[in-house]
Amino acid sequence: MPIPQVLRNRDFTLYWGGVILSQIGTRGAVAANLYQVYQLTGSTAQVGLVGLAQAVALLVLSPAGGIYADRLDRRRLLQATQALALLVSAGLAVITLAHAATVWTVVVSSLLATAAATFDQPARQALIPAMVPRERLVDAFALLNPSRELAVLVGPAFAGVLIAVGGPGAVYVFDAVTYAALVVVLAVLRVPPLVADTERRSLLESMREGVRYVAHRPVVWQLMGLDMTATVFGAYRVLLPAFAANVLHVGATGYGLLSAAPSAGALIGSVWVFRLIRTARAGRIVLWGTAAYGLAVVGLAQARVFTVAIVMALLLGAADAVATTVRHAAVQVETPDELRGRVSAIYQMCSRGGPALGDSVMGLFAGAVGPIVALTVGGLVPTAVSAASAVRSRTVRRYSVPQPEPATS
Repeated sequence: MPIPQVLRNRDFTLYWGGVILSQIGTRGAVAANLYQVYQLTGSTAQVGLVGLAQAVALLVLSPAGGIYADRLDRRRLLQATQALALLVSAGLAVITLAHAATVWTVVVSSLLATAAATFDQPARQALIPAMVPRERLVDAFALLNPSRELAVLVGPAFAGVLIAVGGPGAVYVFDAVTYAALVVVLAVLRVPPLVADTERRSLLESMREGVRYVAHRPVVWQLMGLDMTATVFGAYRVLLPAFAANVLHVGATGYGLLSAAPSAGALIGSVWVFRLIRTARAGRIVLWGTAAYGLAVVGLAQARVFTVAIVMALLLGAADAVATTVRHAAVQVETPDELRGRVSAIYQMCSRGGPALGDSVMGLFAGAVGPIVALTVGGLVPTAVSAASAVRSRTVRRYSVPQPEPATS
């Protein structure tokens, strides 16, 4: 297979590589957060506090992150957020290695790191049009999903190894190093200036403009709704520590492999959907992918053998990637550059706030009824919602990601 044309762009390739490395550290740190809280308490409900902290930061601060991504120098904003996250990880590493960590230390650190990310993510998305020609924009966003999944694959697996060797503190040290690497990459990029939102409007009015845009694009808000349904009710990651320890009995290394398996499946799913993202089948793909994700979550809940659990995790990752790639590309292609930061922030509240809120909801639910029942019931919800959407609405079912006009010479 030939190298995608977008990867021949020096600045995008450097940026893409730096983001992958940073995300590897971030995903590893999240896995370590969950494992450390469970190690300290033995409670799935308290593990859910990590997700609750992330949800609070995302839902409260995401609108401001999108506004400033449309107002400020996006590269400088990214460097500042990465530096803040570096300090948080370094501080948690010192506390953990000194054997002074508590549940609230981990939860507060997760909240601060996520707070930085709420300003980071919209700027990451909005920076790309400055590096990539319009006719390659869909390709660039189609590459972002497998790169994220590569990070989710490598990060938790590597975290499992580091936890087994040096405890969660070793993971946080590695996370701090990856943040530093992206700060350096951002410094060497040759990024032309973007047209920013220079009108002196209030933050509230600026955000209203983004909300009005989304409200008048049914395909955008319906895709966001599907994302939210899957990520809240199908939030399986918060239950993996208890699943690995009490159901499958596989320890820290097995937990790392189980955490990484969905991302391995997602890489496969992303490669497959890359060729289909601009076809008329895109809307149907996202509906089938969301439904299959829910069924695979149910399959994971019912697994009693480690090999079967890994297979189910691979399948749910592949299905999630198929649906997420289409949803993400659609939102970005449907949004003009001057609103991209704010719309990306709204989407972030679903795509990242959903899993964080889901961690809290499913952690509490599992604390009451057990992880097996919680995952089984939760997985059935996105399957049912996808089926209802397919039957009752043509908006998503008939959607095709627009194909940009080819570049002219």
